[in-house]
Amino acid sequence: MSAEAVRERYGSRVTDSFGQDVLDVDPGEWTDALAFARSAGFEFFDWLTAVDEPPEAFSVVAHVFDPVAFAHLLVRTRVPRADPRLPTATGVFRGANWHERETYEMFGVVFDGHPDLRPLLLPDGFEGHPLRKDFVLAARVAKAWPGAKEPGESDHGSPSRRRMLPPGVPPDWASG
Repeated sequence: MSAEAVRERYGSRVTDSFGQDVLDVDPGEWTDALAFARSAGFEFFDWLTAVDEPPEAFSVVAHVFDPVAFAHLLVRTRVPRADPRLPTATGVFRGANWHERETYEMFGVVFDGHPDLRPLLLPDGFEGHPLRKDFVLAARVAKAWPGAKEPGESDHGSPSRRRMLPPGVPPDWASG
C-alpha cells in the first residue's frame, strides 16, 4: 500500500529524485504528511535534517522507510530563512527527537512543540549555527592553514604572493 497510497493522496507533489520518491509539502502539512506516510506503511523513521538554500529558505527533509514493501520516501518542506519554524514530528515518530535537536542546533530551525529543544552536540555558550552557509569558520582565521597551499606560500624563505583570506572571512579579521 505504501508508495501507491502516498501518490494517490498527494498526486503531482510526489516526484522522483534519482529513483527515490520525494513528497513536497507546505510547512503546515508537515506532521500530517509524516503521519499519513506512517499509516501508509512507512513505519521506520530513518533521519531528518535541513539543507541551507540561501538567501531565502531552508529545506527540511525526513527519510522514512517501509520495511514490508522495501520502499523509501523523502518528505520535504521549505521554511523561510527569516523565521525557520516547523511543528515537531516527535508526536508521529519518537525517533525524530534527536534529529530535530541536531537540526535546531546546526541550522537554527525551530521545531514548535518539541519536548526538549536544547543543544545536543556543541559546547555550552556556542554562538551561531555551524552548518549554515553564512557561518564563518573562525578557526581558519585564528590559526594559519597547516602547510603551503600554493608554491611559495610557506615560511621557508621563498617569495610568496599576497596572502588571501578564506572565503567568508571578513577583511577586518586578518592578522597582519
